[in-house]
Amino acid sequence: MSKAPRTPRHWFDGAPVPPVARLLEPVYAGALKLRAGLFGLHLLRRKRAPVPVIVVGNLTVGGTGKTPLTIALVKRLRAAGWNPGVASRGYGRHDQATPRWVELQTTPAEGGDEPVLIARRTGVPVRVDRDRVAAARALAAAGCDIVVCDDGLQHYRLRRDLEIEVIDGRRRYGNGRLLPAGPLREPAVRAARCDFRVVNGGSAGFGEWPMTLRPEGAVPLAGGKPLPLTAFGGHRVHAVAGIGNPARFFDMLRDYGIGVVPHAFDDHHAYTAQDLQFGSQLPVLMTEKDAVKCAPFASAWSYSVPIDAELPEAFWVALEARLQLLREPAAGRGSRR
Repeated sequence: MSKAPRTPRHWFDGAPVPPVARLLEPVYAGALKLRAGLFGLHLLRRKRAPVPVIVVGNLTVGGTGKTPLTIALVKRLRAAGWNPGVASRGYGRHDQATPRWVELQTTPAEGGDEPVLIARRTGVPVRVDRDRVAAARALAAAGCDIVVCDDGLQHYRLRRDLEIEVIDGRRRYGNGRLLPAGPLREPAVRAARCDFRVVNGGSAGFGEWPMTLRPEGAVPLAGGKPLPLTAFGGHRVHAVAGIGNPARFFDMLRDYGIGVVPHAFDDHHAYTAQDLQFGSQLPVLMTEKDAVKCAPFASAWSYSVPIDAELPEAFWVALEARLQLLREPAAGRGSRR
């Protein structure tokens, strides 16, 4: 049975903000200011990894396309001669307290769905740890010369050399309010401190870089030859998405003329075989993030839909120019935030 995501309607759909949420918003804002003050007074200290750190994150709650961008970024770094590793909290894994390496055989229950997906798509070292400072240092000790943090824009203990904000181009910042009155983890003005701002879909504004998520096709979870999405055009399918914004996946399939029977689950949903019992034997198309969890019990007509993040070549040129400065001993990494 599908479970609808629990995104409050007042965040993005124009519904009135509930009174309780309005009352709690200044409490949340006060907590942000307190934490910033503690870092400013050095009562909370930022710590640096021995190698450059790039953080890919967002200001809003929910999915914006961070993981596809992280995968694309890691591939470009390798092509440019870097030896990258990925640090992540590993949200959704069973044992959050224990750091671990995510390897090809690691299950999503052990490593978290996004880290497992990143490890399988890139083949680089992936370390999950609630303490991202420790994760970055472990990656450096393992031979990585640059660390990419999947999420963690608000994890200020770890100093970073570059910040990349990812924005949902359709929903943007919603009603522009802080949690729980709105979807913002930090005020929107925080975006000005990011080195790059990447917009997933919609229209990129001044100083922003457009990103498009392109599907590679449909890969049978039981094995076999991948199919183009056009093969499902004109047919009905069960579409499964347990991501921050399931509608984005459903709309992408509809763009290929596919009749979508949507099944939206909460982000990082822990699937069981019963979740995929829909009462009709239609093809089941799911996001790659969901597929890493559903593969052990998926039917013969279940497919994963991998996607690639595409950005203008000018973005990569600008990023690589910034990264080249980090290779220089005189880059002054100690002055970075």
